[in-house]
Amino acid sequence: MKLVLFYAHNFYFRTSSKTLDEAPDRNMEESVDNCTVVFFHVEKEDEGNVSKVIQKFAKNTKWLCGKFETKNVVLHSFNHLSSSKATPEIAKCILDNVTERLVRTGYKVTVTPFGYFNEFKIHVGGDSLAKVFKEF
Repeated sequence: MKLVLFYAHNFYFRTSSKTLDEAPDRNMEESVDNCTVVFFHVEKEDEGNVSKVIQKFAKNTKWLCGKFETKNVVLHSFNHLSSSKATPEIAKCILDNVTERLVRTGYKVTVTPFGYFNEFKIHVGGDSLAKVFKEF
């Protein structure tokens, strides 16, 4: 699993084109302020350790939210951080479980449409912790 986490003053996205035939048709545009944005990449090796990956993904997200005192989260599948790729089904399962964990503990979670390329703008904070890379 690879995560690139940002503290963003604002994150805007709009669906552009579908990349997975089985993804539901979506036309979405949204903007989120004062948020932790997580670009995540689920690797092939993660398929054998899904529960631990979910736990660490959620923990790292909450950690950065705590540093900036926000409960707003944006999760974005970014399948460009490694050449190793899990199946879309496993990646979606992990995404859904992390989303559910965060919501259950009081976070407001926005998920960019899975299986789509998205246009986006991000206004990242200047603090050193506003840009974090994690892999596990």
